[in-house]
Amino acid sequence: MTARHILFAAFASAPLLFGTGAIAAEKTYTPAAFEAAQKAGKPILVHITAPWCTTCAAQKPILAKLEAELRFKDLQVFDVDFDSRKDVVKQFGATMQSTLITYRGTQETGRSAGETKPEAIASLLDKAI
Repeated sequence: MTARHILFAAFASAPLLFGTGAIAAEKTYTPAAFEAAQKAGKPILVHITAPWCTTCAAQKPILAKLEAELRFKDLQVFDVDFDSRKDVVKQFGATMQSTLITYRGTQETGRSAGETKPEAIASLLDKAI
């Protein structure tokens, strides 16, 4: 391996180690954190997901790419596990995993279920900002 290859590998992996700075805050849903984001008027995405869900797995890299965009820097992302958080799933009125729900503060701005087209997901997220 040449010095140039080592240097390239170091620069290429830097965002993985240190982050890009523009990635949205993604966290597991808690009522307190969700309410705080709502009260602060933040753009919010609630992702109803399950580890076995292939559609959810397809959504994850699309969401990660979009969250890294500067326009979504303030987006607060909350993951809700479909299997273990049935109470929260019901609270949000979701009937299936792979549901995406957006808010601007306390106002729901959109939702979709099973969507995997990047442009459609971006359009949904745009409604929250």
